[in-house]
Amino acid sequence: MNQSEPAETAPHRARQIAVLVTVLAVVGALWWMLALMQPLPPRVVVMSTGPEGSAFPGFAQRYRAAFARVGIDLRLRPTAGSVENLALLGDPRSDVSIGFVEGGLADPERDHNLVSLGTLFHEPLWIFVRSTEERPKLPDFVGKRFYSGAEGSSTRAFAQRLLALNGITGDVAPFAYSPQEAADRLLAGDLVGATFMTSWDSPVIRQLSAAPEVRLLGFPRADAYVALYPYFSKLVLPMGVGSMAKNLPPTDVQLISTKATLVVRKDLHPAIQYLLLDAATQIHGGPGIFQKAGQFPAAEAIDLPLSDQARTFYTSGRPFLQRYLPFWLAVLAGQLLVLLIPVVGILYPLLRLAPVLYAWSMRRRIFRLYGELTHLEDDLERGRPAEELRPQLDRLEKRANHIHVPMAFRQLQYTLRDHIGLVRQRLG
Repeated sequence: MNQSEPAETAPHRARQIAVLVTVLAVVGALWWMLALMQPLPPRVVVMSTGPEGSAFPGFAQRYRAAFARVGIDLRLRPTAGSVENLALLGDPRSDVSIGFVEGGLADPERDHNLVSLGTLFHEPLWIFVRSTEERPKLPDFVGKRFYSGAEGSSTRAFAQRLLALNGITGDVAPFAYSPQEAADRLLAGDLVGATFMTSWDSPVIRQLSAAPEVRLLGFPRADAYVALYPYFSKLVLPMGVGSMAKNLPPTDVQLISTKATLVVRKDLHPAIQYLLLDAATQIHGGPGIFQKAGQFPAAEAIDLPLSDQARTFYTSGRPFLQRYLPFWLAVLAGQLLVLLIPVVGILYPLLRLAPVLYAWSMRRRIFRLYGELTHLEDDLERGRPAEELRPQLDRLEKRANHIHVPMAFRQLQYTLRDHIGLVRQRLG
Protein backbone atom coordinates (compact mmCIF):
# COMPACT_ATOMS: atom_id res chain seq x y z
CA MET A 1 0.00 0.00 0.00
CA ASN A 2 1.20 3.46 -0.80
CA GLN A 3 1.75 5.13 2.56
CA SER A 4 0.70 8.49 1.15
CA GLU A 5 -2.73 7.10 0.18
CA PRO A 6 -5.53 8.30 2.52
CA ALA A 7 -6.37 5.53 4.99
CA GLU A 8 -10.14 5.99 4.65
CA THR A 9 -10.20 5.35 0.87
CA ALA A 10 -7.80 2.45 0.55
CA PRO A 11 -10.02 -0.24 2.18
CA HIS A 12 -12.72 0.32 -0.42
CA ARG A 13 -10.54 -0.35 -3.46
CA ALA A 14 -11.08 -4.13 -3.55
CA ARG A 15 -14.81 -3.72 -3.07
CA GLN A 16 -14.97 -1.15 -5.87
CA ILE A 17 -13.05 -3.43 -8.23
CA ALA A 18 -15.35 -6.38 -7.42
CA VAL A 19 -18.44 -4.25 -8.02
CA LEU A 20 -17.03 -2.87 -11.27
CA VAL A 21 -16.20 -6.34 -12.59
CA THR A 22 -19.69 -7.60 -11.67
CA VAL A 23 -21.42 -4.63 -13.32
CA LEU A 24 -19.37 -4.98 -16.50
CA ALA A 25 -20.12 -8.70 -16.67
CA VAL A 26 -23.86 -8.13 -16.21
CA VAL A 27 -23.98 -5.30 -18.75
CA GLY A 28 -22.07 -7.43 -21.25
CA ALA A 29 -24.45 -10.36 -20.74
CA LEU A 30 -27.50 -8.12 -21.08
CA TRP A 31 -26.18 -6.53 -24.26
CA TRP A 32 -25.41 -9.94 -25.78
CA MET A 33 -28.83 -11.37 -24.90
CA LEU A 34 -30.71 -8.28 -26.09
CA ALA A 35 -28.92 -8.57 -29.41
CA LEU A 36 -30.02 -12.20 -29.72
CA MET A 37 -33.56 -11.84 -28.36
CA GLN A 38 -36.45 -11.84 -30.78
CA PRO A 39 -38.92 -8.96 -30.81
CA LEU A 40 -42.39 -9.42 -29.42
CA PRO A 41 -44.98 -11.01 -31.74
CA PRO A 42 -46.63 -8.65 -34.23
CA ARG A 43 -50.08 -7.31 -33.44
CA VAL A 44 -51.23 -7.73 -37.05
CA VAL A 45 -50.72 -10.86 -39.18
CA VAL A 46 -52.03 -11.50 -42.72
CA MET A 47 -53.36 -14.87 -43.86
CA SER A 48 -54.28 -15.79 -47.44
CA THR A 49 -57.40 -17.94 -47.64
CA GLY A 50 -59.22 -19.02 -50.79
CA PRO A 51 -62.23 -18.36 -53.00
CA GLU A 52 -65.88 -18.11 -51.96
CA GLY A 53 -67.48 -21.50 -51.68
CA SER A 54 -64.30 -23.37 -50.72
CA ALA A 55 -63.60 -24.58 -47.19
CA PHE A 56 -60.66 -22.24 -46.64
CA PRO A 57 -62.56 -19.01 -45.87
CA GLY A 58 -64.73 -20.69 -43.25
CA PHE A 59 -61.74 -22.17 -41.46
CA ALA A 60 -59.86 -18.88 -41.72
CA GLN A 61 -62.66 -17.11 -39.86
CA ARG A 62 -62.23 -19.54 -36.98
CA TYR A 63 -58.50 -18.86 -36.89
CA ARG A 64 -59.25 -15.17 -36.87
CA ALA A 65 -61.53 -15.59 -33.84
CA ALA A 66 -58.84 -17.57 -32.01
CA PHE A 67 -56.28 -14.81 -32.67
CA ALA A 68 -58.72 -12.11 -31.60
CA ARG A 69 -59.06 -13.75 -28.18
CA VAL A 70 -55.38 -12.99 -27.48
CA GLY A 71 -55.43 -9.51 -28.98
CA ILE A 72 -53.90 -10.20 -32.41
CA ASP A 73 -55.58 -9.00 -35.60
CA LEU A 74 -55.49 -11.82 -38.17
CA ARG A 75 -56.34 -10.17 -41.46
CA LEU A 76 -57.73 -12.46 -44.16
CA ARG A 77 -56.75 -12.08 -47.82
CA PRO A 78 -59.20 -13.81 -50.24
CA THR A 79 -57.45 -15.51 -53.16
CA ALA A 80 -58.16 -17.82 -56.06
CA GLY A 81 -56.65 -20.71 -54.12
CA SER A 82 -53.45 -22.50 -53.14
CA VAL A 83 -51.39 -21.54 -56.20
CA GLU A 84 -51.96 -17.86 -55.52
CA ASN A 85 -51.39 -18.44 -51.80
CA LEU A 86 -47.96 -19.91 -52.55
CA ALA A 87 -47.11 -16.97 -54.79
CA LEU A 88 -48.05 -14.47 -52.08
CA LEU A 89 -46.13 -16.35 -49.39
CA GLY A 90 -43.03 -16.48 -51.55
CA ASP A 91 -43.19 -12.83 -52.64
CA PRO A 92 -40.96 -10.72 -50.33
CA ARG A 93 -43.04 -7.67 -51.23
CA SER A 94 -46.21 -9.33 -49.96
CA ASP A 95 -47.39 -8.92 -46.37
CA VAL A 96 -48.91 -12.43 -46.34
CA SER A 97 -47.11 -14.74 -43.89
CA ILE A 98 -49.69 -17.55 -43.43
CA GLY A 99 -51.69 -19.49 -45.99
CA PHE A 100 -53.56 -22.70 -46.78
CA VAL A 101 -51.88 -24.85 -49.43
CA GLU A 102 -52.73 -28.30 -50.74
CA GLY A 103 -50.00 -30.91 -50.63
CA GLY A 104 -48.38 -31.54 -53.99
CA LEU A 105 -48.17 -27.92 -55.14
CA ALA A 106 -45.12 -26.50 -53.38
CA ASP A 107 -41.58 -26.82 -54.71
CA PRO A 108 -38.96 -27.14 -51.92
CA GLU A 109 -36.27 -25.46 -54.02
CA ARG A 110 -38.44 -22.60 -55.21
CA ASP A 111 -40.23 -22.18 -51.86
CA HIS A 112 -37.16 -22.53 -49.67
CA ASN A 113 -38.26 -19.65 -47.43
CA LEU A 114 -41.48 -21.48 -46.45
CA VAL A 115 -42.16 -24.18 -43.86
CA SER A 116 -45.17 -26.29 -42.96
CA LEU A 117 -47.04 -26.50 -39.67
CA GLY A 118 -48.51 -29.86 -40.65
CA THR A 119 -51.58 -31.20 -42.46
CA LEU A 120 -55.08 -30.10 -41.47
CA PHE A 121 -57.73 -32.07 -43.37
CA HIS A 122 -58.45 -34.06 -46.52
CA GLU A 123 -59.16 -32.20 -49.75
CA PRO A 124 -60.62 -34.61 -52.34
CA LEU A 125 -60.89 -33.86 -56.03
CA TRP A 126 -64.60 -33.67 -56.77
CA ILE A 127 -65.93 -33.96 -60.34
CA PHE A 128 -69.64 -33.25 -60.77
CA VAL A 129 -71.38 -33.53 -64.17
CA ARG A 130 -74.91 -33.07 -65.46
CA SER A 131 -75.93 -36.49 -66.73
CA THR A 132 -78.68 -39.10 -66.60
CA GLU A 133 -76.35 -41.96 -67.50
CA GLU A 134 -75.54 -44.51 -64.86
CA ARG A 135 -71.79 -44.33 -65.49
CA PRO A 136 -70.87 -41.12 -67.30
CA LYS A 137 -67.26 -40.72 -68.48
CA LEU A 138 -65.15 -37.62 -67.99
CA PRO A 139 -63.86 -37.34 -71.61
CA ASP A 140 -67.44 -36.87 -72.79
CA PHE A 141 -67.59 -33.52 -70.97
CA VAL A 142 -64.10 -32.09 -71.44
CA GLY A 143 -63.97 -29.45 -74.16
CA LYS A 144 -67.50 -28.28 -73.46
CA ARG A 145 -68.49 -25.75 -70.86
CA PHE A 146 -66.60 -27.56 -68.15
CA TYR A 147 -65.31 -25.73 -65.06
CA SER A 148 -61.84 -26.83 -64.03
CA GLY A 149 -61.07 -24.07 -61.56
CA ALA A 150 -59.92 -20.48 -61.90
CA GLU A 151 -56.36 -19.42 -62.57
CA GLY A 152 -54.36 -19.52 -59.34
CA SER A 153 -56.45 -22.30 -57.82
CA SER A 154 -55.35 -25.77 -56.80
CA THR A 155 -58.40 -27.16 -58.62
CA ARG A 156 -57.06 -26.05 -61.98
CA ALA A 157 -53.50 -27.17 -61.21
CA PHE A 158 -54.56 -30.70 -60.26
CA ALA A 159 -57.21 -30.97 -63.00
CA GLN A 160 -54.59 -30.19 -65.64
CA ARG A 161 -52.25 -32.84 -64.24
CA LEU A 162 -54.89 -35.56 -64.20
CA LEU A 163 -56.25 -34.73 -67.63
CA ALA A 164 -52.75 -34.95 -69.08
CA LEU A 165 -52.21 -38.23 -67.27
CA ASN A 166 -55.32 -39.60 -69.00
CA GLY A 167 -54.17 -38.44 -72.42
CA ILE A 168 -56.42 -35.38 -72.59
CA THR A 169 -53.84 -32.83 -73.71
CA GLY A 170 -56.07 -30.05 -74.96
CA ASP A 171 -56.17 -27.09 -72.63
CA VAL A 172 -59.45 -26.68 -70.76
CA ALA A 173 -60.56 -23.09 -70.99
CA PRO A 174 -60.63 -21.50 -67.52
CA PHE A 175 -63.67 -19.68 -66.22
CA ALA A 176 -63.17 -16.85 -63.78
CA TYR A 177 -65.85 -18.22 -61.46
CA SER A 178 -65.65 -18.76 -57.77
CA PRO A 179 -66.55 -22.31 -56.65
CA GLN A 180 -69.92 -21.08 -55.46
CA GLU A 181 -70.68 -19.38 -58.75
CA ALA A 182 -69.56 -22.47 -60.69
CA ALA A 183 -71.87 -24.66 -58.59
CA ASP A 184 -74.81 -22.34 -59.22
CA ARG A 185 -74.12 -22.36 -62.96
CA LEU A 186 -73.83 -26.14 -62.99
CA LEU A 187 -77.19 -26.52 -61.27
CA ALA A 188 -78.73 -24.00 -63.66
CA GLY A 189 -77.44 -25.94 -66.70
CA ASP A 190 -75.00 -23.26 -67.83
CA LEU A 191 -72.10 -25.71 -67.25
CA VAL A 192 -71.95 -29.42 -68.13
CA GLY A 193 -69.46 -30.22 -65.42
CA ALA A 194 -67.33 -28.74 -62.67
CA THR A 195 -64.26 -29.80 -60.71
CA PHE A 196 -63.45 -28.72 -57.19
CA MET A 197 -60.49 -29.40 -54.90
CA THR A 198 -61.84 -28.76 -51.43
CA SER A 199 -62.96 -30.53 -48.28
CA TRP A 200 -66.33 -32.05 -47.45
CA ASP A 201 -66.93 -29.02 -45.22
CA SER A 202 -67.22 -26.79 -48.29
CA PRO A 203 -70.81 -25.55 -48.74
CA VAL A 204 -70.46 -26.15 -52.49
CA ILE A 205 -69.74 -29.87 -52.02
CA ARG A 206 -72.64 -30.29 -49.58
CA GLN A 207 -74.95 -28.51 -52.04
CA LEU A 208 -73.96 -30.55 -55.10
CA SER A 209 -73.85 -33.89 -53.28
CA ALA A 210 -77.56 -33.52 -52.47
CA ALA A 211 -78.60 -32.35 -55.98
CA PRO A 212 -80.34 -35.08 -58.06
CA GLU A 213 -79.57 -33.39 -61.40
CA VAL A 214 -75.80 -33.91 -61.09
CA ARG A 215 -73.62 -36.96 -60.61
CA LEU A 216 -70.35 -37.31 -58.78
CA LEU A 217 -67.71 -39.08 -60.85
CA GLY A 218 -65.51 -41.50 -58.98
CA PHE A 219 -61.97 -42.73 -59.57
CA PRO A 220 -62.08 -46.50 -60.14
CA ARG A 221 -58.29 -46.45 -60.57
CA ALA A 222 -57.68 -44.48 -57.37
CA ASP A 223 -54.90 -46.85 -56.29
CA ALA A 224 -53.01 -46.09 -59.52
CA TYR A 225 -53.24 -42.34 -58.93
CA VAL A 226 -51.94 -42.81 -55.38
CA ALA A 227 -49.05 -44.91 -56.68
CA LEU A 228 -48.11 -42.30 -59.28
CA TYR A 229 -48.63 -39.27 -57.00
CA PRO A 230 -47.73 -40.15 -53.38
CA TYR A 231 -49.28 -36.94 -52.08
CA PHE A 232 -52.69 -38.40 -53.01
CA SER A 233 -54.64 -40.82 -50.84
CA LYS A 234 -57.74 -42.86 -51.59
CA LEU A 235 -61.03 -42.08 -49.88
CA VAL A 236 -64.52 -43.51 -50.16
CA LEU A 237 -67.62 -41.33 -50.03
CA PRO A 238 -70.39 -43.54 -48.57
CA MET A 239 -73.61 -44.11 -50.47
CA GLY A 240 -76.40 -41.80 -49.33
CA VAL A 241 -74.19 -39.42 -47.34
CA GLY A 242 -75.21 -36.45 -49.53
CA SER A 243 -78.94 -37.08 -49.06
CA MET A 244 -80.29 -40.09 -47.20
CA ALA A 245 -83.83 -39.34 -48.42
CA LYS A 246 -82.77 -39.35 -52.09
CA ASN A 247 -79.95 -41.88 -51.58
CA LEU A 248 -77.32 -39.57 -53.07
CA PRO A 249 -74.84 -40.62 -54.16
CA PRO A 250 -76.56 -43.88 -55.15
CA THR A 251 -73.36 -45.92 -54.64
CA ASP A 252 -70.09 -45.65 -52.76
CA VAL A 253 -67.73 -43.36 -54.69
CA GLN A 254 -63.95 -43.75 -54.71
CA LEU A 255 -62.14 -40.44 -54.53
CA ILE A 256 -58.53 -39.28 -54.62
CA SER A 257 -57.51 -36.65 -52.13
CA THR A 258 -54.59 -34.52 -51.10
CA LYS A 259 -54.31 -32.82 -47.72
CA ALA A 260 -54.47 -29.16 -46.87
CA THR A 261 -51.37 -27.87 -45.12
CA LEU A 262 -50.80 -24.75 -43.07
CA VAL A 263 -47.81 -22.98 -44.62
CA VAL A 264 -45.93 -20.05 -43.08
CA ARG A 265 -42.82 -18.07 -43.78
CA LYS A 266 -39.70 -19.23 -41.96
CA ASP A 267 -39.32 -15.89 -40.22
CA LEU A 268 -42.84 -15.90 -38.75
CA HIS A 269 -42.54 -15.30 -35.01
CA PRO A 270 -42.37 -18.59 -33.05
CA ALA A 271 -45.15 -17.46 -30.70
CA ILE A 272 -47.47 -16.93 -33.68
CA GLN A 273 -46.60 -20.40 -34.98
CA TYR A 274 -47.50 -21.95 -31.63
CA LEU A 275 -50.72 -19.95 -31.60
CA LEU A 276 -51.58 -21.27 -35.07
CA LEU A 277 -50.84 -24.85 -34.04
CA ASP A 278 -52.96 -24.55 -30.92
CA ALA A 279 -55.84 -23.10 -32.94
CA ALA A 280 -55.44 -25.85 -35.55
CA THR A 281 -55.83 -28.47 -32.84
CA GLN A 282 -59.10 -26.89 -31.73
CA ILE A 283 -60.43 -26.33 -35.25
CA HIS A 284 -59.38 -29.51 -37.05
CA GLY A 285 -58.98 -32.01 -34.22
CA GLY A 286 -62.55 -33.32 -34.18
CA PRO A 287 -64.00 -36.29 -36.11
CA GLY A 288 -65.19 -35.91 -39.70
CA ILE A 289 -66.47 -37.89 -42.62
CA PHE A 290 -62.93 -38.81 -43.67
CA GLN A 291 -61.08 -38.56 -40.35
CA LYS A 292 -61.09 -39.71 -36.77
CA ALA A 293 -60.88 -37.45 -33.74
CA GLY A 294 -57.29 -36.40 -33.08
CA GLN A 295 -56.06 -37.35 -36.56
CA PHE A 296 -55.41 -33.70 -37.48
CA PRO A 297 -53.41 -31.57 -37.34
CA ALA A 298 -50.69 -34.07 -38.19
CA ALA A 299 -46.91 -33.83 -38.31
CA GLU A 300 -46.75 -34.57 -42.03
CA ALA A 301 -44.30 -32.82 -44.32
CA ILE A 302 -45.64 -33.42 -47.82
CA ASP A 303 -43.74 -30.83 -49.86
CA LEU A 304 -42.20 -28.50 -47.30
CA PRO A 305 -40.29 -29.33 -44.11
CA LEU A 306 -41.95 -28.87 -40.74
CA SER A 307 -40.84 -25.80 -38.83
CA ASP A 308 -38.85 -26.25 -35.63
CA GLN A 309 -41.82 -25.00 -33.63
CA ALA A 310 -44.12 -27.54 -35.30
CA ARG A 311 -41.76 -30.40 -34.49
CA THR A 312 -41.62 -29.30 -30.86
CA PHE A 313 -45.41 -28.88 -30.71
CA TYR A 314 -46.14 -32.36 -32.06
CA THR A 315 -43.58 -33.86 -29.68
CA SER A 316 -44.19 -31.91 -26.47
CA GLY A 317 -47.27 -29.76 -27.02
CA ARG A 318 -47.46 -26.05 -26.33
CA PRO A 319 -44.58 -24.32 -24.54
CA PHE A 320 -44.80 -24.70 -20.77
CA LEU A 321 -45.57 -21.04 -20.03
CA GLN A 322 -48.34 -20.86 -22.66
CA ARG A 323 -50.14 -23.72 -20.95
CA TYR A 324 -50.64 -21.78 -17.73
CA LEU A 325 -50.35 -18.09 -18.57
CA PRO A 326 -52.25 -15.76 -20.91
CA PHE A 327 -50.61 -15.49 -24.33
CA TRP A 328 -48.87 -12.13 -23.99
CA LEU A 329 -47.82 -12.76 -20.39
CA ALA A 330 -46.36 -16.11 -21.44
CA VAL A 331 -44.43 -14.45 -24.28
CA LEU A 332 -43.04 -11.75 -21.99
CA ALA A 333 -42.15 -14.27 -19.29
CA GLY A 334 -40.41 -16.43 -21.87
CA GLN A 335 -38.35 -13.49 -23.10
CA LEU A 336 -37.40 -12.57 -19.53
CA LEU A 337 -36.32 -16.12 -18.80
CA VAL A 338 -34.14 -16.11 -21.88
CA LEU A 339 -32.62 -12.86 -20.65
CA LEU A 340 -32.25 -13.74 -16.97
CA ILE A 341 -30.87 -17.28 -17.15
CA PRO A 342 -27.42 -16.31 -18.53
CA VAL A 343 -27.33 -13.22 -16.31
CA VAL A 344 -27.99 -15.34 -13.22
CA GLY A 345 -25.42 -17.81 -14.47
CA ILE A 346 -22.84 -15.02 -14.47
CA LEU A 347 -23.98 -13.28 -11.30
CA TYR A 348 -24.20 -16.34 -9.07
CA PRO A 349 -20.49 -17.30 -9.15
CA LEU A 350 -19.49 -13.64 -9.01
CA LEU A 351 -21.66 -13.01 -5.95
CA ARG A 352 -20.25 -16.08 -4.27
CA LEU A 353 -16.69 -15.10 -5.10
CA ALA A 354 -16.99 -11.41 -4.18
CA PRO A 355 -17.17 -11.92 -0.36
CA VAL A 356 -14.18 -14.27 -0.51
CA LEU A 357 -12.16 -11.75 -2.48
CA TYR A 358 -13.19 -8.94 -0.13
CA ALA A 359 -12.26 -10.94 2.96
CA TRP A 360 -8.89 -11.79 1.42
CA SER A 361 -8.34 -8.12 0.65
CA MET A 362 -9.11 -7.03 4.24
CA ARG A 363 -6.81 -9.67 5.73
CA ARG A 364 -4.13 -8.73 3.26
CA ARG A 365 -4.23 -5.09 4.40
CA ILE A 366 -3.74 -6.09 8.01
CA PHE A 367 -1.09 -8.67 7.16
CA ARG A 368 0.83 -6.05 5.19
CA LEU A 369 1.03 -3.98 8.38
CA TYR A 370 2.20 -7.10 10.17
CA GLY A 371 4.91 -7.38 7.54
CA GLU A 372 6.12 -3.86 8.25
CA LEU A 373 6.06 -4.60 11.99
CA THR A 374 8.20 -7.71 11.39
CA HIS A 375 10.76 -5.70 9.43
CA LEU A 376 10.90 -3.18 12.24
CA GLU A 377 11.58 -5.97 14.78
CA ASP A 378 14.31 -7.38 12.54
CA ASP A 379 15.98 -3.96 12.47
CA LEU A 380 15.80 -3.86 16.26
CA GLU A 381 17.42 -7.30 16.46
CA ARG A 382 20.23 -6.18 14.20
CA GLY A 383 21.06 -3.38 16.64
CA ARG A 384 19.50 -0.40 14.95
CA PRO A 385 18.98 2.43 17.51
CA ALA A 386 15.53 2.59 19.10
CA GLU A 387 15.43 6.37 18.51
CA GLU A 388 15.42 5.70 14.74
CA LEU A 389 12.77 2.96 14.93
CA ARG A 390 10.34 4.73 17.28
CA PRO A 391 9.07 7.25 14.61
CA GLN A 392 8.43 4.34 12.20
CA LEU A 393 6.52 2.48 14.93
CA ASP A 394 4.46 5.61 15.64
CA ARG A 395 3.45 5.90 11.99
CA LEU A 396 2.65 2.19 11.85
CA GLU A 397 0.49 2.45 14.99
CA LYS A 398 -1.34 5.45 13.58
CA ARG A 399 -2.15 3.55 10.40
CA ALA A 400 -3.29 0.52 12.41
CA ASN A 401 -5.59 2.72 14.49
CA HIS A 402 -7.20 4.38 11.45
CA ILE A 403 -7.57 1.43 9.13
CA HIS A 404 -11.26 0.84 8.26
CA VAL A 405 -12.28 -2.79 8.34
CA PRO A 406 -15.70 -4.48 8.79
CA MET A 407 -16.72 -5.70 12.23
CA ALA A 408 -15.78 -9.26 11.30
CA PHE A 409 -12.13 -8.20 10.94
CA ARG A 410 -11.85 -5.99 14.06
CA GLN A 411 -10.32 -8.84 16.05
CA LEU A 412 -7.37 -8.92 13.66
CA GLN A 413 -7.02 -5.15 14.02
CA TYR A 414 -7.03 -5.32 17.82
CA THR A 415 -4.48 -8.14 17.78
CA LEU A 416 -2.26 -6.03 15.53
CA ARG A 417 -2.46 -3.14 18.01
CA ASP A 418 -1.50 -5.44 20.88
CA HIS A 419 1.55 -6.66 18.94
CA ILE A 420 2.55 -3.08 18.16
CA GLY A 421 2.37 -2.40 21.92
CA LEU A 422 4.69 -5.33 22.63
CA VAL A 423 7.25 -4.01 20.15
CA ARG A 424 6.98 -0.53 21.74
CA GLN A 425 7.81 -2.08 25.12
CA ARG A 426 10.95 -3.61 23.61
CA LEU A 427 11.96 -0.21 22.24
CA GLY A 428 11.70 1.19 25.78
